[in-house]
Amino acid sequence: MNHASEHTDGRSRRFVFRVFRHTAGADAAPRFDTFDLDVLPGTTVLAALFMIQQQQDASLAFRFSCRGAVCGSCGMTINGRCGLACRTQLWSLPTSEIVLEPLPNLDVIRDLVVDMSPFWEKYRRIRPWLHGRIGDACADSAAQTREQVQSPRQFRRIEQYINCILCACCYGACPALRRQPNYLGPAALAKLQRFVGDNRDHRPAGQVAEVDNADGVWGCDTVFRCIEACPKDVRPTDGIAALRWRLVLYRMRQLVTRPRPLPAPKASQLPQLETMEAPAGKVAHEAP
Repeated sequence: MNHASEHTDGRSRRFVFRVFRHTAGADAAPRFDTFDLDVLPGTTVLAALFMIQQQQDASLAFRFSCRGAVCGSCGMTINGRCGLACRTQLWSLPTSEIVLEPLPNLDVIRDLVVDMSPFWEKYRRIRPWLHGRIGDACADSAAQTREQVQSPRQFRRIEQYINCILCACCYGACPALRRQPNYLGPAALAKLQRFVGDNRDHRPAGQVAEVDNADGVWGCDTVFRCIEACPKDVRPTDGIAALRWRLVLYRMRQLVTRPRPLPAPKASQLPQLETMEAPAGKVAHEAP
């Protein structure tokens, strides 16, 4: 049933919400509950959820915080697309039937609330902070307080990755995670590129090499679902491609700088071992 043209008065418009309901560990099977709501222009999905919770079902559970597309708490699936509820305008959607589900690739705690623990654990694994040079702690006090300058051009190289708000929309949209749960995911890898691409970061190359595997940069299918889902116009696939290129260069340098084994000596260079003629019935021994 499509209510796109149905209006209750001159200003409001009726929407039908089908909301996923389930509580982890409960005996009841997952279900969808239906709610009808008349909303005014400018109403977001998050505002509609507050109205449903306050007027129709106080038990409805969902996450929120800033309501301004900054915290990333209200990520969910809206009509099959991962996005932020606080940023999605109801009147901008092509239909008045709104299906709300939790983010994929994460276990459901209750209704639209998912367990973000795997997402944060993978994020911590990339060590998401700037690493100083080895020995900086032993440097003089003037060197420790010296400003680390970054030019506007250097900033622009990493700006899009800085804008990531860690909402996990890209994580939910990623098809590789459905096949490979241990994959770090686009958000963590994009953040890694944010730091290794920063001219002030001096982490050892071996730390970046930790993602040189199928659970890291090579697990990406490059289908750009993460780019489509990102509410902040971050392109995680670009960051993953940059990390791949960085790792290829790292491996090539290893081949060039790796100590080469000594060449095998030629037969003419080997010392000649003299043999003594042994009496009949005895074995000749090599000269010492």
